[in-house]
Amino acid sequence: MTIVRELVRQETAIGVGVVDRPEGLSIIQRPDCAAAVWQRLPLAGFQSWIDMLPPSNLPKARVILRVEDVHDAVTQICEACGTPDCPERQMLVDDTAALANLFAGLMDTAYLRLRFDVVTTNSCRKFHIDAVTARLICTYRGTGTHYGNAAGDAAPRRVFTAGTGAPILLRGRLWPVSPDTGLQHRSPPIAGTGETRLVLVLDPVADPEAHPDRRLMH
Repeated sequence: MTIVRELVRQETAIGVGVVDRPEGLSIIQRPDCAAAVWQRLPLAGFQSWIDMLPPSNLPKARVILRVEDVHDAVTQICEACGTPDCPERQMLVDDTAALANLFAGLMDTAYLRLRFDVVTTNSCRKFHIDAVTARLICTYRGTGTHYGNAAGDAAPRRVFTAGTGAPILLRGRLWPVSPDTGLQHRSPPIAGTGETRLVLVLDPVADPEAHPDRRLMH
């Protein structure tokens, strides 16, 4: 099953590749590419379901695990969080596992750090570059990641937004961009709006045993 109903395109920042197929995210390997966005729109039925779930029933977790264990782990996370067992939940599980496999293949890693964040505040509201090799972010509910080009410590003058359900793959400080496009990103400020975001974050993990947040699932 898939959450996608159609592909869309939009204007984007310098150094960001916009692709219409998942395999297109491999554009991140190009020297001048700081990020890649797979532009897609979720099925209306899936989006209505996840938008109406009580925040307490949205999956929330932080775990390091083998790529092949993601599907079962996300199912367990949903069970623990009281996410209703239905076709839409299965879509979420399947899509998360597919993104994990895709990302792990691009990063050539056997382990990932997987986070599901339920966000209602101005979390990570400052533009920044992550201290990782690369990071995949997919906002399943709410406003997607903001990104834009900036020089030095200045904030981007023009801000773009990854669509809801559209994965964005971002290079981090451990994978320098050449030439440097100044691409930075942030979580959108939503405090006081009543909005709840559900964000999937995937990072590659080279040595899971040495990681300070390790909670391995086998």
